Formats: sequence, C-alpha cells, structure tokens
Amino acid sequence: FFFKGAMLAKIEFNPAFMPPGYEEITFADPNARNLVEEVSIFVMWLFVWFVILTSLRVQVSCRENIVYGQGNPIKILAVDCGIKNNIIRNLVSRGVELHRVPWDFQLTPEVCNQFDGLFLSNGPGNPEMAHHTITGLKSVLKSGYDKPIFGICMGNQLMGLAAGAKTYKMPFGNRGMNQPVLNLKTNRCYITPQNHGYAIDTETLPSEWEPLFVNRNDGTNEGIMHTTKPYFTAQFHPEARGGPTDTEFLFDDFVGMVQSGNHSVGSLFTNVAPDTRVPVKKVLVLGSGGLSIGQAGEFDYSGNQAIK
Repeated sequence: FFFKGAMLAKIEFNPAFMPPGYEEITFADPNARNLVEEVSIFVMWLFVWFVILTSLRVQVSCRENIVYGQGNPIKILAVDCGIKNNIIRNLVSRGVELHRVPWDFQLTPEVCNQFDGLFLSNGPGNPEMAHHTITGLKSVLKSGYDKPIFGICMGNQLMGLAAGAKTYKMPFGNRGMNQPVLNLKTNRCYITPQNHGYAIDTETLPSEWEPLFVNRNDGTNEGIMHTTKPYFTAQFHPEARGGPTDTEFLFDDFVGMVQSGNHSVGSLFTNVAPDTRVPVKKVLVLGSGGLSIGQAGEFDYSGNQAIK
C-alpha cells in the first residue's frame, strides 16, 4: 500500500451501530474536482474590454472589493486561485496596489501590460484543472511579456504548465512547516512551510527554463525561473503566517525587480554560500533514550551531557 501513496478513505459503521437515517457514503475523488474554481473569488458577470487608441481599461464586477492598497505606486495583477490573505498583506506592505482577479480571468498580453507585474497565487488540487489560467498565461508568455511574474505554490505549477512542462501527482505530497529547500543558484538551504500534492517534472521544462529550488528531502521541484525573462516561482510558502519566514525576502525580490526594471532573475541570487562540507565516513551518536514515553525527554539531555 505504501507505493500507492495517499489513498481515499471513508468511515463505515457496523450495521448494529448505524445511526438512524444513515446513508452509505460514496467515495469522492477531490482530484476530479476543480478546487480552484471553488475557492477563487466569485464573478457576478464577465469582463468588458474597451480599447481606445492605445489605452485599455478593465472593468470587473465581483462580490467583494478586489483592489488592495489602493493608491500605492506599484500596480500588480494577482490571479486568485485561492490566494492567502498574508500574500496580500506582504505585497501591499511593500507598496503594491493589488488587483485581485478570479482564476478564469481572461489573461492577455494587452491586459497584463497595464500593470507593473503579474502574480500567480497558491491554490488547491490538480493544477491542470485551472485550464483558463494556463491558456491565458501561455498567451502572455508567448507574447514576450517583459515585466516580472512571480508565482507561489500552485502558481509555480501553473507557470510550468504554461511554459510547456508537465506536472504529476506525488504519492503523499510535501506537507508541514519544516521542509528543507535548496536554492540551486546560491547553494543556500531554507526551511519552508508547504502543503501540496503535485509537482513539476523538471525534465519536461523547455530549454529557456530551469529549476530554481529543489526539495532536499525527496528531490522534487520547489520553483523554476526563466533564463532571460523576469519570471520566477516558489512551490513553498514564503508568506506563511505562522512561519518560518526564512524566504519572505522573495517578495522583496519581486517588488525590487518591478521597481528597478531588472530582467535577470539570476542576478537576484548571487550571494553564493561556500561549500564547507567535509568528507565524513563514520558518525558516532551518543545518547541514552528512555524506555517509555514519559522518559523520552532524557534522550537529548543524556546525549548533550556526553558531548560536553
């Protein structure tokens, strides 16, 4: 069963203890649902485009206010596939006026060029279900769009799919607050929070794209970058409200690229960590653990005393 990965499950009652009116629960496959559509902002009617001479204005009517940090100097278009509030906070606090649009917003090069940059949010489920987002993003990439694009979590997968790569379902996914991620440009490792079940197959990335981050536990992709355009992504969550916040600087990098006009993602990651590893053949572990759960706390103490 281990090799099948996480499997669907349900709770069934012994007939003798079945509650009154109970009906048997059927299996529901979450991977067959478009979860992005369920969590993205709801649009009451579609968008109206007006092209007058060289200017274009977008009018969007949503159930909620979709502009955050109104009046801030940096205008960013954010595609909401289930965006987290702390992403909005991180961007607005850095001087961004964030225009939040739903996952099926009609992304075009003309629309995106009305903003200073594009942000692709996190979201649940299978990224291939967000076909509207992928199609629109693909047209933006093919147009040679030269403004910064930053994606987080599902935004990483959507960027990969739009670029022409493939994604796959992981056996269990990467979950938790302590996933080690290596920056392939700087050789620096960060502890990151994650919660995803799909990953990019980096072997299918086109030649102008390359991996930027990799998971040190299982070797799966944790972010990609374009070699000549200002596009980069992170599969993990640099904005996690509960931390760790080791990679929150990626928001600074994104906003900094917008402000400076820098088109080189590689130039963001030049502080290469020296390789201080030494060849090790044997390791002696000192410690004496307890024989019961109540004594488990003695393990660290005993090992520490032995080392001293």
